[in-house]
Amino acid sequence: RAKEVHKLASEGMSIRQACDIVNLTTYAYYIKYKKIFEEQGILDELNAYNPLIPDGSNWKATMMIEYEDEEERHLALQRLVGIEDQTWVQIGDADPVRAIADEDIERSTESKTSSVHFLRFELPADMIAALKSGAFLRAGVSNTHYSHTAEASEAMRESLIADLD
Repeated sequence: RAKEVHKLASEGMSIRQACDIVNLTTYAYYIKYKKIFEEQGILDELNAYNPLIPDGSNWKATMMIEYEDEEERHLALQRLVGIEDQTWVQIGDADPVRAIADEDIERSTESKTSSVHFLRFELPADMIAALKSGAFLRAGVSNTHYSHTAEASEAMRESLIADLD
């Protein structure tokens, strides 16, 4: 089952979600798959990943910018400087909530962005209430070189609502 968790996680699912699906505890995953047996090693892994778990009034996401071709990726990362700060969620007609990015370490420079960013969307209580009352949910990016908006499906909305107190 630990291999199933690893496969799901490598496809973009969180380890916690993957463990839930295959009915395996996160602790068991780390012991079986990563072969971390010492208590300190397990604690180190949990300390690294626990900050990525939403804590009631926010959503946390990992944004990965992927290009198979190395040269194309290099050029794109130069063009997309600041994209982590131009990522947002919108609930109903409220103003979009911009991501708080990379709180652990700075990942971008003035000349290029990183291919991985850790984002937090802190949601005010009125937006959470609106979402729970049926308001639509959109997410998007508003960068000069990449702009996209998507509305969450009902299943996605319900899943994200479950992460909120």
